[in-house]
Amino acid sequence: MSIAEGNNDPVRTGRIFITGAAGFIGFHLARLLLEEGYAVHGYDGMTDYYDVSLKRGRHGHLEQYPHYSSTTAMLEDHETLMEAARLFRPDAIVHLAAQAGVRYSLENPRVYIDSNIVGTFNVLEASRELAIPHLLMASTSSIYGANEKMPFAELDKADEQLTIYAATKKANESMAHSYAHLWNIPTTMFRFFTVYGSWGRPDLASFKFVDAILAGKPIDIYNNGDMYRDFTFVGDLVRGIRLLIDTPPERPAGKDDIAPGDSLSHVAPFRIVNIGNSDKVRLLDFVEAIEVNLGVEAVRNYLPMQKGDVPATWADSSLLERLTGFRPNTSIMDGIAEFVAWHRGYYGH
Repeated sequence: MSIAEGNNDPVRTGRIFITGAAGFIGFHLARLLLEEGYAVHGYDGMTDYYDVSLKRGRHGHLEQYPHYSSTTAMLEDHETLMEAARLFRPDAIVHLAAQAGVRYSLENPRVYIDSNIVGTFNVLEASRELAIPHLLMASTSSIYGANEKMPFAELDKADEQLTIYAATKKANESMAHSYAHLWNIPTTMFRFFTVYGSWGRPDLASFKFVDAILAGKPIDIYNNGDMYRDFTFVGDLVRGIRLLIDTPPERPAGKDDIAPGDSLSHVAPFRIVNIGNSDKVRLLDFVEAIEVNLGVEAVRNYLPMQKGDVPATWADSSLLERLTGFRPNTSIMDGIAEFVAWHRGYYGH
């Protein structure tokens, strides 16, 4: 465990504590907030699930901002988490840290319990003890599991998760709702949909495809290419989170005070919000966008569906738009162009 000192003086727009700040999404959110004048404290375990040097690269970039400070420790370390949050005095906590990866959860399910269940419990306890004005927590489109009705909406039943990763995220939503109800903690859960972009994780499809194509290796395409995803550019995702920070849910007087289509709980200041591009894109079109931007055709290795995977995801993001006035809209071609440019520059291709 180590705590890095930073400039913790209050700034105009507030103080945000981000778990997983050296991760893909956490890095982009922290950078956006810092550029807008927020003070940010990042909390990250720097685990070796993927190349730690990439996490260090993100972290090093954030350390260039004068209003950034950080703690390196695991979420399971309740005392260190509490100390860091107590010293920083955040106006909001954005809980992004988690053991990610649908496929890895088939190999090592225990780490998902430790990080996603125990770690999230510690974040909830910190939020309760410090009376945090707004807690925002990451969930996933994998929550929708075996649902066949699309686009997925927040009010749809989501009780058929297909992986332990998705099951832990569903548990997180239930845990957070109970804390919001019992301790009146304004809580927003946001469900991500297939995020991609610069500084991404090496286990993501976009990263693996670009790596393989540049190396002249075949890319694995599951379900023989009959796959659809709501690909969401990371810049759009963090803009949505940024706007939700300013939109804490309030406990309604009763069910009649909740607008149609709003996922606000009738017994807690708790809401679930999808953040997706609201556009079901064929996986093969995503591959073609990568080929165009690389100027290289992929060698395609068509395979059957993987265990725990789903053939399609597609977000209904109308609630996000009603709450914030924003809807993700970066096209696949523009988003992939940004990712490929970063990848070539970072790895010197």
